[in-house]
Amino acid sequence: MNQYETVFILTPVLSDEQMKETVAKFKKILTDNGAEILNEEAWGLKKMAYAIQKKSTGFYCLLEFKAEPTVVDKLETGYRRDERVIRFITVKLDKFAAAYAEKRRNKLANKEEA
Repeated sequence: MNQYETVFILTPVLSDEQMKETVAKFKKILTDNGAEILNEEAWGLKKMAYAIQKKSTGFYCLLEFKAEPTVVDKLETGYRRDERVIRFITVKLDKFAAAYAEKRRNKLANKEEA
């Protein structure tokens, strides 16, 4: 299994509950296809560098997971079919990026504990 990181931007017109529901939908796609979710981060409403579909802000979400390569195709098909997703990118992490991601997760976990 490979380690992946996906970031997607949701339309800013969603309520907080709709945003969480959408993220849960994509997590379900991953878990139903045998992926192991390592980390989930909601970065919140951020201003984008340029307008996409006449929107200048969006809800940013990050998911880190381990899965087979075929799962990524299913996830990205889900992104394309959902009109709430403005943009997305999925990246396969090499060993150095995976180590960095783990360090970052631990740092965030320590920050939340304090």
